[in-house]
Amino acid sequence: MVGRTRLGELERVVMDQLWAFEGPATVRQVHDALSRTRDIAYTTVMTVLDRLARKGSAEQLRDGRAYRYRPAVSREELTAELMHQALDTVDGSDRTLALLRFVDSATPDDAEALRAALAELEQRRADDGDTQP
Repeated sequence: MVGRTRLGELERVVMDQLWAFEGPATVRQVHDALSRTRDIAYTTVMTVLDRLARKGSAEQLRDGRAYRYRPAVSREELTAELMHQALDTVDGSDRTLALLRFVDSATPDDAEALRAALAELEQRRADDGDTQP
C-alpha cells in the first residue's frame, strides 16, 4: 500500500471521472466533464488533481507545458486499500468484531459477493499449493 489517505467527496468524484476516461486526461477535460453536473471552478479541479497525484491515487504526466492525469490504481485496488486502512485502526478481537459488524450489515448481494470472493481465493490458493490464510 502506497499510503494513500482516505479520499474526500470531491476527490472521489474526480477519481470516478478519471476512471471513466479511456486514457490520460487534461484538467480541462476533467473540468468540462464535471461541469455538466456541478458548479466547479477550473482551479478547484486542478488543485484536486494535484492533490490526488501527491497522494499516489493519480499519475501526473507531463504533456508539453501542461499535465495529463490518469488513475494510478484501479477502483477495486483503491477500495481494498481503504478497507485495509480502516481495519488497521483496530487489532485482535476488535478487528474480528469490526469484520463481524461489517458482514452483519452487508446486503444479501454483498454477502454473496463476499462468499464468492472467499471461495475464489481458497481455490486459487489450493491451485497454487499455498496453505496460508
